[in-house]
Amino acid sequence: MRAAARLLALGTLLFASGVQAHIASNGFLVAKVAGERITGSIELAVRDVELAIGVDANHDGRITWGELRASAPRLDQYIARHLHLAAQSSPCTLSFRALEVNARVDGSYAFLPWTARCGAPIRQLNVRYALMQDIDPSHRGLLTLTAGRVAQTGVLGGSTPLLSFDVAHPSQWRTALEYLQAGIWHIWSGIDHLLFLISLLLPAVLLRRNGHWQPVPSARPAFLGILKVVTAFTLAHSITLSLAAFDIIRLPSRLTESLIAASIIVAALNNLFPIVTEGRSRIAFSFGLLHGFGFASVLADMGLPDGARLLSLVSFNFGIEVGQLAVVLLVMPVAYLIRCELLYRRVVLPIGSTAIALLASVWLVERAFVL
Repeated sequence: MRAAARLLALGTLLFASGVQAHIASNGFLVAKVAGERITGSIELAVRDVELAIGVDANHDGRITWGELRASAPRLDQYIARHLHLAAQSSPCTLSFRALEVNARVDGSYAFLPWTARCGAPIRQLNVRYALMQDIDPSHRGLLTLTAGRVAQTGVLGGSTPLLSFDVAHPSQWRTALEYLQAGIWHIWSGIDHLLFLISLLLPAVLLRRNGHWQPVPSARPAFLGILKVVTAFTLAHSITLSLAAFDIIRLPSRLTESLIAASIIVAALNNLFPIVTEGRSRIAFSFGLLHGFGFASVLADMGLPDGARLLSLVSFNFGIEVGQLAVVLLVMPVAYLIRCELLYRRVVLPIGSTAIALLASVWLVERAFVL
């Protein structure tokens, strides 16, 4: 049992320290249906474009606008091979316009407008998305589909490369399910939010006594500590997510993402140099307000459909909570099981927190200075 616990602890540590090797890979697909025609755009991170078709012609590790523009025809061909639209069962023909570049908080994105002609009025649209499938299985395409005043969304890729949309009679409950899935995927792919939460949860199975961390004597105080942290974080980000989603309050994306990185540093350093030990829920609530604005930026990319705005918002937020709960149920039983081991107090907590703080510091510099 102890050997298994040690392995699980090391796995947790490796996740915390090695997560910098993976940045969530998302493509953004927008489609607007009008009769037999679809207009839209697709955005792919320039780093993903490099992996897919090889853009860095001189292999200097830097991708210039000239290199990206010269690769535009190959990018068109790559997307045409891996993105397929069909009205009912009839394939639609894609054509692309001039390549552009869009700046997002996690880097530069290749922005490619397109038009699809389907040859018949579109009642049901089938979308197959296989971009990056053989390169990064974790890549997902976030689709926003609009027909008239009704918007639908979907998360494509992985085990779900194909989705079908009823354009003529969209279902609100289908839309709610899609937003639920989008919320789950966002929290699982948004490693900055996860690392903030993990930074607060790691000491939940410990008590600070006489300048040292000591294991909690029973499950009750650990459970209450976890419950307070998760509840405070959930309440806070739900407030700001709702305010931003309904355009009551918005913060610039660059500022929000920089402050989120700073919040992770504070939470991780508090484990190394404890100032707040009994009131971590206050940290969770205070910084959770910032994380809510971060969640809202993804929701803004997807949009809220008319006629189902509240339902979609609630579904997206519930998806975030489901994703969070899954992480808590994965991490905390392991932490509780090995809380009495020196390995946890002298390796997992300090080294894991240090790795998280260093990674978040890199993010802070990248986001603040748009590197």
